[in-house]
Amino acid sequence: MIPISVCIIGKNEEKNIENCLEPLTHYPFEIIYVDTGSTDRTKELAAKYTEHIYDFEWIGDFSAARNFSLSKASHNYVLVLDCDEYLTAFDPEALSAAIEAHPRGVGQLLRKSYTGDNTDGAYALERIDRFFHKRSYHYIYLIHEQIADIHTDSTDYDRYDIPVEADHVGYVGNMDEKRIKAERNNALLFKEIEREPTEPYFPFQVAQSYNLIEDHENAYIYYKKAFELPLNLDNVWVHVMANNFINACVQTGRAEEALSLYAPVYGDYAGDPSFLCSMGTLYLNLTPPQPLKAVMEFVKVLQAPSSDVGDNRYHQVALYGMGYCNELLGSFPAALSFYQKSAAYGYSLALEKLSDLNAGS
Repeated sequence: MIPISVCIIGKNEEKNIENCLEPLTHYPFEIIYVDTGSTDRTKELAAKYTEHIYDFEWIGDFSAARNFSLSKASHNYVLVLDCDEYLTAFDPEALSAAIEAHPRGVGQLLRKSYTGDNTDGAYALERIDRFFHKRSYHYIYLIHEQIADIHTDSTDYDRYDIPVEADHVGYVGNMDEKRIKAERNNALLFKEIEREPTEPYFPFQVAQSYNLIEDHENAYIYYKKAFELPLNLDNVWVHVMANNFINACVQTGRAEEALSLYAPVYGDYAGDPSFLCSMGTLYLNLTPPQPLKAVMEFVKVLQAPSSDVGDNRYHQVALYGMGYCNELLGSFPAALSFYQKSAAYGYSLALEKLSDLNAGS
């Protein structure tokens, strides 16, 4: 196995730190933990799993703390985790093969992010840049830090999937806890916007914070600000932003505006199943709804090649959407069939729909 240092930063994470570090001890990793000012038992608990514990004075800069942790790593290849992420799968042999095929790339782990009040609720699967050669890359930005070329600060690089999986519980909590986190994050993001007013990444992340607390109006405002700036469609987060901007428009009654924005550039995003799902939902929220056009978007999702990460989330949404389209078109047996197929995946809206239909029968 190639030598790997796992680099983690944290503060006051006593509720998470053991769940984060214990799975790492099952592999020959060097574990680097950098503490940014804990006042609880985080460092004491971390010491049960690694002797490589360092203090870093918090200066309101996540990248500075990340880069300090990289400087303490003995190995060139680093895997970066957060304290609220727990390793669930790792294949050393497959990782070595992936590195050989992408010697200058950045590896993306598969993360299951829980979003409800607990880890029994909804989650999203996503690929996150987390593995790289520390002599080639470092971190930039005060918050929502990104990996960048160490010489040019470019965030455009070869991305590839790595056989590493983790659970993420950072979005779990009640609305008050999420609001506190959003306000803390946005305080740093507003500084970044003031410092780099033409960089769309920062208003995008502000919008994401507002999404976290279901403030859809402010989310819409900042997604729109981001899209008014020059965008590089090669950046993966731009596709995520397009999807979320459509959702914000739908949530705030601006479906027609979203359609006028995205119809001219549809081809730029049409390979993304999350975008196709959002477009289908968008057609259903127009006045009047356009279920036939929505069907076309959902069919494209269902016909797309299966994702190698095993993410059936978009199929759930598309099947539910097909059910709703058929209901609008008056084909109730077909609608019921699609709702049942979506519910078989455990999709919450489909389960609620079937429950309502059963109650009314």
